[in-house]
Amino acid sequence: MIVEMNAKSILKDLQKEADVSHTDLTTAKTEQADLYIGSDDIVNNLQDGSRHVVGLKNLLDKNELREVLDQNL
Repeated sequence: MIVEMNAKSILKDLQKEADVSHTDLTTAKTEQADLYIGSDDIVNNLQDGSRHVVGLKNLLDKNELREVLDQNL
């Protein structure tokens, strides 16, 4: 939930629009998204060759999240 709130805040600062939601790993495997962001040690389980997946080393690092969003959206 914190990552979702941070992502929304950062996107607003970057003046970019996106639908942002959070979910668990199992549910994420069945959902479509342009970008999947999560903890580096977990989110790579979503990698199947068709998804754009980016892992974060520190979920609470707003600068890392900002960089990921800016480079991938």
